[in-house]
Amino acid sequence: MNICAEEFGTYIREGEKAALALPNRGPMQLDSNGNVAPEILEGYARYGFYVLENFLGQKDLQDWQDDLDAMKANYPVTSDAEVDLYGRPALGIDAKGPALFWARPLSDPLGGTQLSGGRYAVRMSEPLADESLPDEIVYMIMGPLRYSDALLRITGHPHLLAIAEAVFGDDFVPFNEALWIKEAGLGSSTAWHQDGVTHWSHPQWDQDIHGMTFQVQLHGCTGANGLWVLPGSHTRGKLDIKQLVEEAGSDRIIGAVPYMCGPGDVVLHNRQLLHGSFANTSDKERVSLTFGFNRHSSILNVEAGLHNESAFYDEARILERSRMIDYAIDARRQHFPDEAPYDYKPLSGLNQKVVWSEEVKASLSNYNLLDLSI
Repeated sequence: MNICAEEFGTYIREGEKAALALPNRGPMQLDSNGNVAPEILEGYARYGFYVLENFLGQKDLQDWQDDLDAMKANYPVTSDAEVDLYGRPALGIDAKGPALFWARPLSDPLGGTQLSGGRYAVRMSEPLADESLPDEIVYMIMGPLRYSDALLRITGHPHLLAIAEAVFGDDFVPFNEALWIKEAGLGSSTAWHQDGVTHWSHPQWDQDIHGMTFQVQLHGCTGANGLWVLPGSHTRGKLDIKQLVEEAGSDRIIGAVPYMCGPGDVVLHNRQLLHGSFANTSDKERVSLTFGFNRHSSILNVEAGLHNESAFYDEARILERSRMIDYAIDARRQHFPDEAPYDYKPLSGLNQKVVWSEEVKASLSNYNLLDLSI
């Protein structure tokens, strides 16, 4: 597919305007009983996403930036290297499961492949990359909580966990975390897809059966560097993406809008929502932490595996993976002692005190081998 710069610019401007016109954004709010405000849940249910504006404070953002700088400084010098630029053991070299993902600048590493159950049906446009650009860049880090206490603490934010409870019940379970890094003028695209794989034909299928992710923005995002979605598509079942692209005449799907966010904004994102992103030819980097949750009933006794080997998700595995929630809660409690911590019911009744420490962190270097992806 060829990109016409003028047409693409018009598509971005119209998409941004349409996104900001939707009534599904605002600050985090609780009702008089301390529950998540209904307009947040209603907006999420209707459109498949809701933007919580100005959610993270400056301390969270600065801690995240500091950890990101440290992670980048520890990247392997190439995808097959074992050391970083300073000769130190590189980030991710001791990982047994997925860690750093690499791609050519401005490329589409996923479209048209069989990765993640073949859900990336169509390859995105790939702008011509200048010869001066590096051969490959890191575009995603899986299991990032082992590398960043700041990210761990964000996943333990009491209001985000309260939203997960409001959507899925108090026995909600985690599935995975990823840090997306779309560098300015370099970042790869992400082909249009829906995240769910296992439950499309389930007899109890509904719009929430494949779960929800929180997409947390470090710098913010626009139509030029952010994720695009098709509002309401989470209610329509499994879509024919090839047909949508054919109808549009390009990868600029009709009716899609971008996430428009400032630093610290958090998007509630339904995993069944059709979404994708274009190569980041802009001069602004996008860094997004994604982490998500599912209903307990969607996970229990399911055999699945997207980035890891297929496994059976019994109660023992669910419980073990869910401990990361309690570690996140305690890490946040230690760092923000004046903030009321969330009480995660499935573990609070076990009378097993969870304390986050450097020793615990060292023991979780491969925690994402237990991810519960469906």
